[in-house]
Amino acid sequence: MTAEFAVVLTGVLAVLALCVSSIVVIGEQVALSSLASSGARMLARGEDVAAVRGAVASAAPGAVLTTSDDGHFVCVAVERSVHVGTARLGLIVLHAKGCALAADPLPDGLGG
Repeated sequence: MTAEFAVVLTGVLAVLALCVSSIVVIGEQVALSSLASSGARMLARGEDVAAVRGAVASAAPGAVLTTSDDGHFVCVAVERSVHVGTARLGLIVLHAKGCALAADPLPDGLGG
């Protein structure tokens, strides 16, 4: 094995590790987006904020949840810090927001 090959191999392995780490971070972002939209739908259906916080805490430990309501839409924003790589090379803060149309109460006499 030559010195040039050893240098190139080290560089290739470093790039490969960064690619795998970026795929993991992208997967975390997708999961966070799904979690935010699910939380917004739960709140729009009238579920308790504590139940949504519990669902977020079980699915994404360490995530911070904020809610907003403008009368028509219920929104949930989720924020979580994620380490890059198995060696914890860096810390990235991921953000996701999901909104759902707030359910109108049924008129009297309708519903189960």
